[in-house]
Amino acid sequence: MARVFPQGRLVYGMQLPVQSQSTIYAEPWEASATAADLAGIARAADRAGFGYVATCDHVAIPRRLAGPMSTVWYDPVATLSFLAGITERVRLLSHVAILGLRHPLISAKQYATLDHLSGGRLILGVGAGHVQEEFEVLGVDFARRGAVLDETLDALRAALGPEEYPEFEGELFSFKDLGQLPRPAQERIPVWVGGSSAAAVRRAAVRGDGWLPQGDPRDRLPAQIARIARLRAEAGVDGPFEFGAITEALYVGEPGWDTGRRTLTGKAEALAESLREYGALGVDQIQVRFRSRDRAELVDQITAFGAEVAPLLND
Repeated sequence: MARVFPQGRLVYGMQLPVQSQSTIYAEPWEASATAADLAGIARAADRAGFGYVATCDHVAIPRRLAGPMSTVWYDPVATLSFLAGITERVRLLSHVAILGLRHPLISAKQYATLDHLSGGRLILGVGAGHVQEEFEVLGVDFARRGAVLDETLDALRAALGPEEYPEFEGELFSFKDLGQLPRPAQERIPVWVGGSSAAAVRRAAVRGDGWLPQGDPRDRLPAQIARIARLRAEAGVDGPFEFGAITEALYVGEPGWDTGRRTLTGKAEALAESLREYGALGVDQIQVRFRSRDRAELVDQITAFGAEVAPLLND
């Protein structure tokens, strides 16, 4: 079992804009953005040394939630496959795939192919989901979505392993004598579990190779990290584990426009000093987000972060 990123170094990645446009984080310019904008931003992150680029997952948004969530949610496998073909080094993270909406053999076929085509760059980020109508229309029990995800993860471990004919026997899913090629390029697909509820944290500890918190502020991270370490020890799970965090919104330099009071702004040294605190808390990778008014400004921010801030993150 291998880590995705080197131990002892704070790595940075980003959720891509355009591909999901919840009003919580989307910038106004994204509404009219194109595939070319998404491609240009992903390439900029690749050039700037980002550890990963990430995309979200929703199949369909009910009208009652379309105001705050919007209905813009690109398919993660299609999007990450597109990005695989136009980038070279950056890892490809689903943050997060709602695996319970699909049979594990379907997910295995999609993500094994993606890993194969990308030369082993997939990180499978997973979550339980929260939109009830989405589950109901697909015939999945929303109330039992946690249990469904747990078994799906166990089935996927088998289905994404090295065997051409994987075998699994569970309560909801069972399969054998059914071959799937190509196999993933990686020996073991890293699975990072998303969510900050008690159930999600336990799932990350027991079934995951990493944890993707959902908006935990800095002061809550040490307790969550300690809890995951304790749960892993109690379950007898060893091996490497990677802790994540989502940072405050960032702007490298002085913005000259209102970026909001919670945005960290300033020179590279000041930003790096603040972000190094995550590493001191036990975090392995930070997911950064930049305020921007158009694609060009975002690309400039990504480039500046990679050139000026990133070299100082591990000083």
